[in-house]
Amino acid sequence: MKKLVLVAIMGVLMISCNEKKKEQEKIAKDPNLEVHEKIAMANGFEEFDSINKVKFTFNVKMNDTVRSERKWAWNLKSGKISLTEKDSTMSYTRKDSLAKEKEYIDQRFVNDSYWLLFPYQLKWSDAKFSDAKTAKAPISEDEMQMLTVSFPSEGGYTPGDSYDIYFDEDYMIQEWVYKASGGGREMATTWEDYQDFNGVKISKMHKSKDGNFELFFTDVSVE
Repeated sequence: MKKLVLVAIMGVLMISCNEKKKEQEKIAKDPNLEVHEKIAMANGFEEFDSINKVKFTFNVKMNDTVRSERKWAWNLKSGKISLTEKDSTMSYTRKDSLAKEKEYIDQRFVNDSYWLLFPYQLKWSDAKFSDAKTAKAPISEDEMQMLTVSFPSEGGYTPGDSYDIYFDEDYMIQEWVYKASGGGREMATTWEDYQDFNGVKISKMHKSKDGNFELFFTDVSVE
């Protein structure tokens, strides 16, 4: 009986893997999608419209010391966002006009959710995109496809920032380089530990090459 159950489970997993592979191949071959759209779609962009709530904890560790730990609850239908940090909870609703005292929370939410759902920003934002080309990834030094994403020089909290994103044949980001506007700070990290949350694919771990910087997500739920 145990063997039959195991065989049944393996069969279900194989079917699921085959279906996912077919979906990835369909996205890759779709002539109507541009490269940045394929990256968003490969990460489950179409599934996001059916999501009601997203919860996650944003963590930053440097040299084995946790520097940030922010717990977020985002109600997509109402627009209400709650931040719990150091045993204190603050909430606000995203609107065209934002009260001055709420900008602190919104700025952090924009930063943290960009890391969480960056592939979707390729569809949501008004960024500009370079042509994709083959390039050596900064951390693994593997040959991958690379696309530069540039954000407008005006508006937002960090105008003029850009990202070089390195992705595999399934259009999943494996590494990126963040470049601050004005030729300032640069930072390269991995994109790893992908997990599927009701069709929404999230990379839960990002590391620097030397391992001294880690940005990762815990307590992720997508409803």
